[in-house]
Amino acid sequence: MTEFGANLVAMVTPMQPGGGLCAPGRTRLVDHLLATGCDGLVVGGTTGESPTLSDAESAGLVRAVAAQVGNRARVIAGVGTYDTAASIRRAREAEAAGADGLLLVCPYYSRPTQAGVIAHCVAVADATELPVMLYDVPARTGVALAPSTLAELAGHPRIRAVKDAKGDLFEAMTVMSRTSLAYYCGIDELNLPYLACGAAGLVSVVANVAADRTADLIRTVRDGDLVKARAIQDGLIPLTDRVMRAGPGAVHAKAALAELGIIPHASVRLPLVEADTPKRATATPS
Repeated sequence: MTEFGANLVAMVTPMQPGGGLCAPGRTRLVDHLLATGCDGLVVGGTTGESPTLSDAESAGLVRAVAAQVGNRARVIAGVGTYDTAASIRRAREAEAAGADGLLLVCPYYSRPTQAGVIAHCVAVADATELPVMLYDVPARTGVALAPSTLAELAGHPRIRAVKDAKGDLFEAMTVMSRTSLAYYCGIDELNLPYLACGAAGLVSVVANVAADRTADLIRTVRDGDLVKARAIQDGLIPLTDRVMRAGPGAVHAKAALAELGIIPHASVRLPLVEADTPKRATATPS
């Protein structure tokens, strides 16, 4: 266990048709996530459509979720952008709003050098007293966090974890063996192998609709029952395929939540569009 929890959800941001935030949907979703076993909620991350949220909306989401959650789970605020000054501002606003930690994605689009990545991450980590989880997702950012970069950043007193969506298990095991960084799987398709290789937990999109089963997966791996863990993972494959492989995870997680009646609308903000009806993600367990 770490200060971030273990069964973390990359929480969607419920919206009204037309793009306004949906406060009743957010309240029902948070209740659902807590009831199904999430001990960490990542608010305003990529799955929360962070590129389309204003600073005020981001801080307001953190404030509302933190007030609702209380001490029942950790609230991790997504604050990373491609602008260091903007990321620092969002980090400070998240701290003031009651966040327990920060999720900091590698700067995207600008494709900085590793020296630039290090300077960016240190500047944001220095801006608050909150623990930081780095987010390594080169498929989205265009730049990976190199092992040497992770090793250097691990020396910062507030940089304590990595959400790994790179998918290089050997590299992940190597960094875990050489640093104190706690690793979290950020690829739902690979949850079981990451946990088996020593990950501290998951930051899962699928947990929006199946947090009880991701919690069971974590527990069975920790108990050393890999036969049962494989059975749980096998049962999650159809849902994971529909949420993560049919298009953007935020789109299909919202579709599944709407089908379950947990949120009233599957609305997203442009440039995302709602799933076509034949492709909507089913939340029915296999």
